[in-house]
Amino acid sequence: MSLLVSLLVLSFLIFFHELGHFLAARAMGVKVEVFSIGFGRRILAKRFGDTEYRLAMIPLGGYVRMKGQDDADPTQKSFDPDSYILAAGPFANFLLAFLFYLAVAWMGSITLATTVGEVLPDSPAHKAGLLKDDKIVKVNGTPIRTWKELGELIQNAEGTIDLTLVRDGRSMIVFLAPQFHESENIFGETIQKRMIGVMAAGEITTVDYGFIEGFGVAWNQTIEASTLIVKGLEKLITGVVSPENIGGVVSIVDYTAKASEAGLAALLLLSALMSVNFGVLNLLPIPALDGGHILFNLYELITRKEPSEAILYRLTVAGWILLAGLMFLGLYNDINRITTG
Repeated sequence: MSLLVSLLVLSFLIFFHELGHFLAARAMGVKVEVFSIGFGRRILAKRFGDTEYRLAMIPLGGYVRMKGQDDADPTQKSFDPDSYILAAGPFANFLLAFLFYLAVAWMGSITLATTVGEVLPDSPAHKAGLLKDDKIVKVNGTPIRTWKELGELIQNAEGTIDLTLVRDGRSMIVFLAPQFHESENIFGETIQKRMIGVMAAGEITTVDYGFIEGFGVAWNQTIEASTLIVKGLEKLITGVVSPENIGGVVSIVDYTAKASEAGLAALLLLSALMSVNFGVLNLLPIPALDGGHILFNLYELITRKEPSEAILYRLTVAGWILLAGLMFLGLYNDINRITTG
């Protein structure tokens, strides 16, 4: 069952990307020739107006073919007023991620509470008198509800800070000065991080966000996820992150299946992250992707001339080869992880 859920989620994310293209095209008066759910051989097909709607054999996503667009032949052109190539798919993925994050915010976000589990010896927190099971509720007068908020406020503060604690039902304020210590970020890089010397107790809490507050939370999470993926790509290109970390469809299905078993909130959060990932990757300036089309359009806009058909064709073929290579690399890594445990 979890495998079926993961396949449906992956298919829906790609389908929603193509739906963005379709809706934007129709809104701009662009003729859509084909809107297909799935790939490969047609199972069902019905024409309504100018568009043929298809149900294809392989249900992993879908595609939209607009007038004047053929990714298999990038030199194809149409100068009719109802033909144009749009790149609204990535926007649809960002929108979908925002909606997923919004749903989780309204459902109640499950996260680490601000209860102290351990106070490290000779740390600023130890010297200030913090104890195990203290609950930190404010940093410099700013209320906090999650361990993540605690860390962020400590990082952004300067000099001495004050913490409002709840201990045995009583509220108190302590003052301390965070110290810089070496730590590792999610990319395995050594960084200097402001710390006070406490570890979370591992207590789980559910944070309920109001109707209006949920929009701000969803927006921030969408921006944070987008930034994380862009930084990840940068680290991959510069060699900080090994290509061995690239995952393929097997990893996607595996993680989605596990998230579905963990509950609806976990599944929505992972789906939001994957949707942002699709959006960012499709904006890369690779000719076979939406970002490539945008790049060619910008070239025409700036130079006032079209790129050479020969160059356009070669760049597009190179783009497809690059994408195929990344896909096979991800699949190889998946198989390697499975065989090596």
